[in-house]
Amino acid sequence: MSSTTHSPAPTGRPDPIDRDAVTYVAGHRGLVGSAIWRRLERAGFSRLVGASHAELDLTDRAAVLARFEAVRPRYVFLAAAKVGGIMANDMYPVDFLSVNLRIQTNVMDAALATGTERLLFLGSSCIYPKLAPQPIPEDALLTGHLEPTNDAYAIAKIAGIIGTQAVRRQYGLPWISAMPTNLYGPEDNFALVGSHVLPAMIRRYDEAVRTGATSITNWGTGTPRREFLHVDDMADACLYLMDHYDGPSQVNVGTGRDCTIAELAGLVAEATGYTGEVVWDDFKPDGTPQKLLDVSLLTGMGWRPRYGLREGIADTVAWYRAHRADFRDRDAEHRDAGRPDAGRA
Repeated sequence: MSSTTHSPAPTGRPDPIDRDAVTYVAGHRGLVGSAIWRRLERAGFSRLVGASHAELDLTDRAAVLARFEAVRPRYVFLAAAKVGGIMANDMYPVDFLSVNLRIQTNVMDAALATGTERLLFLGSSCIYPKLAPQPIPEDALLTGHLEPTNDAYAIAKIAGIIGTQAVRRQYGLPWISAMPTNLYGPEDNFALVGSHVLPAMIRRYDEAVRTGATSITNWGTGTPRREFLHVDDMADACLYLMDHYDGPSQVNVGTGRDCTIAELAGLVAEATGYTGEVVWDDFKPDGTPQKLLDVSLLTGMGWRPRYGLREGIADTVAWYRAHRADFRDRDAEHRDAGRPDAGRA
């Protein structure tokens, strides 16, 4: 890594980031990255930079450094990651650990080497202990055992948080990290294998309506409680944090409200028009009993989400149905859920 001299940055409330500066969005074609890109475009950012996986493999250290040396971004939104559902995380922990560590380290090191002033790292609420207090405050990090089904992914994300904190301590740069709750919305992964609970439900219920199926089987008992945030709200929170926050703690991003998986299924049924039977396969894992974030740090800064869950699910179902025919089919891509494919930018 080439050397770059950094001067200590002040802490507290930063100035809003410059809309005319080069801004790199790592993962700009994924669920979160594409939403951040859209939000930045609406905010008037004139020099956005991204790269597809074909153009840049973020697990290739030399290629990432060369790209950053070419564009020298002043700001970076690090939204690229290998992600998957419970089964994929449980079956392929090595891949989720290795790929995410490489993506994060490569991007952060390249950003540091080329003078990036501010970087926002996107983590996950799975960083918190399985039996953390509910709602989960930021200081619950590293206070207990992780959920075993996704501990490798969680460790990688925890390493990303520590990475931003280390840069702050060593170089005085105002790098920050945000921990979103479960996200959903346009550009989600609706593949048969590897998708998360909400997009998987939307696809399953939509297909049941189209085929006239009279019964649907969902994983687990339906009793775990989860919080869901529309990805456009997440993107808005990311820009808000870059404009308003400079502190070492990761910041939880969510709605502050949760529901059971069974209640979620009811909202999906309502949005898709499914009226048949719902069966719960309690031999499949439920995961963490409850995962609700304490979002008082963020809301105390003045930010609030715009989408309610019913409205957000209806919006996502409409988007999925509008893009079903031409949506890039990820079934073959995710058939081997352990393939290190999520360095896609």
